[in-house]
Amino acid sequence: MEALFNLIGGLFGYILWSAFYLTKNYGIAIILFTIVIKALLFPFSVKQQKSMAANARFQIKQKEVMEKYKNDRAKANEEITKLMAKENISPTAGCMPMLAPMLVLFGIYYSVINPLTNTLHIASDKVSTALGSISALPGIGTTINGRYGEISIVKYFSSLQNYLRVDGKPIFSGRDAESINEFSQGFNFCGLDLLATPNQSSWESMLWLIPVLCFLTSVGSMIIMQLINGTKMQGCMVLMIVMMPLFTAWIAYSVPGAVGFYWIVSNVLGFVQSLIMSKFYSPSIMEAKAEAQRVVLRLEQESKYEFVEAPEFDSQMEAAAEEVVRETRSNKNPGKKNKPKKSAKNNDKSSYLGRKR
Repeated sequence: MEALFNLIGGLFGYILWSAFYLTKNYGIAIILFTIVIKALLFPFSVKQQKSMAANARFQIKQKEVMEKYKNDRAKANEEITKLMAKENISPTAGCMPMLAPMLVLFGIYYSVINPLTNTLHIASDKVSTALGSISALPGIGTTINGRYGEISIVKYFSSLQNYLRVDGKPIFSGRDAESINEFSQGFNFCGLDLLATPNQSSWESMLWLIPVLCFLTSVGSMIIMQLINGTKMQGCMVLMIVMMPLFTAWIAYSVPGAVGFYWIVSNVLGFVQSLIMSKFYSPSIMEAKAEAQRVVLRLEQESKYEFVEAPEFDSQMEAAAEEVVRETRSNKNPGKKNKPKKSAKNNDKSSYLGRKR
């Protein structure tokens, strides 16, 4: 798994180094890098937005089903299952688009913790030899973290350069040394040392702001987008709205500041991207598009069949309609219906008083 993340980190390292080469500042390079990554991951973001819009439509229909079968729980569950199959809804559908950003996060992590091999792309055998030489130095070797050894070389390269030798020859070539020196001078962004780790830094360093901002931007963007879309997260999404920000904050607290800074920039740009996409993929717009697609599909299906007149059916319909009209008129005048007619004899006045004898 580490080899996979190193591979991703190496690929991202080319983009990161290109941005750094243009700006000479690692913080600005991360911002440019994040914009590029957001553009590459845009299809996943669109899929996630569509999934959230579909869930919003599904929740409305689900509520109607629950109201209809409120006295029959089993029937309600059955109808909801059918509705999910019809609407192509899955409780874990919103989780899948998050896997790609997670891979990107770990790719960034490995490109940051291994800047010599993944960002500067210096031969791994040279880097391993340099790490071995530093660990053998008395006093210095014990203070260098093995996992962040490459960061230590970059951070203290000007002081360690004279010790990075084998048989009197420098481990890194003149070109490599120049790249490392240039790289090590660009990690100061707004007074923050992005090569330092918050849990190993003093309070005055202000690096604690990075994990705090990671948590706030992550939670804030999720909640606001939930309100904009008018949806309630289901399944693993409910857990992620709390656990995901805590996880990223923990990462930002225990890894070099550059990783947490990337996550902050990613959250902010992702929020702006989501606002833009909500204008095109909101639940109401998606519902209108779905209805238009159903109408077009119905018209296409009807166009395949030839229209046939049915005169007998039409005449029957007309006769039935006339019968309905007659019944309606008779119902409006109930006194006239089946009223017995008076005979002519009854209408004439008579002075007959009885039978004559």
